[in-house]
Amino acid sequence: MSFSSGSTPPERFTRRLGQLVDIETPSGWDRGLNDTYDLLEAWAGTALGRPERIVSGGVPHLYWRGADPAVPKSNRVLLLGHADTVWPLGTLAENPFAVAGTRATGPGVFDMKAGLVLAFEALAQAGDVAHVSMIVTGDEEQGSTTSRALVEKAAGACGAVLVLEPGEGGALKTARKGVAQYRLGVNGRAAHAGLEPHNGVNALIELAHQVLTISELADLDRGTTVTPTVGKAGTTTNTVPEQAFVDVDVRAWEQAELERVERELRALRPREPGAELAFQGSVNRGPLERGMSVGLLRSARVVAERLGLAPVAETGVGGGSDGNITASLGVPTLDGLGPDGGGAHARHEWVDLTSVRDRASLVAGLLADRAP
Repeated sequence: MSFSSGSTPPERFTRRLGQLVDIETPSGWDRGLNDTYDLLEAWAGTALGRPERIVSGGVPHLYWRGADPAVPKSNRVLLLGHADTVWPLGTLAENPFAVAGTRATGPGVFDMKAGLVLAFEALAQAGDVAHVSMIVTGDEEQGSTTSRALVEKAAGACGAVLVLEPGEGGALKTARKGVAQYRLGVNGRAAHAGLEPHNGVNALIELAHQVLTISELADLDRGTTVTPTVGKAGTTTNTVPEQAFVDVDVRAWEQAELERVERELRALRPREPGAELAFQGSVNRGPLERGMSVGLLRSARVVAERLGLAPVAETGVGGGSDGNITASLGVPTLDGLGPDGGGAHARHEWVDLTSVRDRASLVAGLLADRAP
């Protein structure tokens, strides 16, 4: 049965969500992450077997290998999520977990603690889950630097990945832009700004030339954005800046576009005599292209119709997730299976508690359909 917008919010889900939000988990903070993992292990019981806490680069991640080795790879499913949030320690005191009517608010409630709670609601409904593995990482919001190898290894052993990131207006995410991060550094030569500026090489002027050039690498018709974000130059107000840098955020729907922008960034040359450029960075996450999601989307639509749920819509978004990583491996990936809501990375982020039961039933149905 469909869970209507006028229904009472699910009690167990709401209670558990409050428990998670009440633990602050900025990316990489082991104490909060381990406290969160304690809760998740208790909720999981024995359904997925005994989990491992894998520490990489000082960051703990939680991994249920789960899947019976006898299960064919094509039937194995990886549930994927993250426990870390963008919020620093102390945010909870200013913005505590709260429920008003059918909305829950608080730091990390939408992105993506609600998705973690929902995973266990779905597992409870799915029955036999001997074909299911699950990973909860602790550094997704910082680019999955320490968890990438774990995610890649686990996904490579599975035939499908279901990502419990939040939904977008109720729609599943069948495409995500790939993300690349770069830093362009400029080396000049310092000099006194009043006595002999002509003897210096102004790194800030060179940087200005480069920023204008960089901004022209975008191709908005193809959805490719190239955005200079953070920049810095100089040390004192009376010195010709010797060094400067700019950080650049690149996003594109297609891998070929990410590669094109990187080539053009690496081809940049100095404009000011005596200036030198230093380039670093790479593609952090390749795009989640729709072709890697469409099969699972069809399955979700069949499940929704069978269960009497609302028709399943789809969307593409500019933000990346670990689903980008798994799709780049060639593993079918469906994202946005968490509850509906809004305000990711904003203080007003919220979850629609009336969306929980339908979404949990949809995920449970997808898991059940892939059982051998």
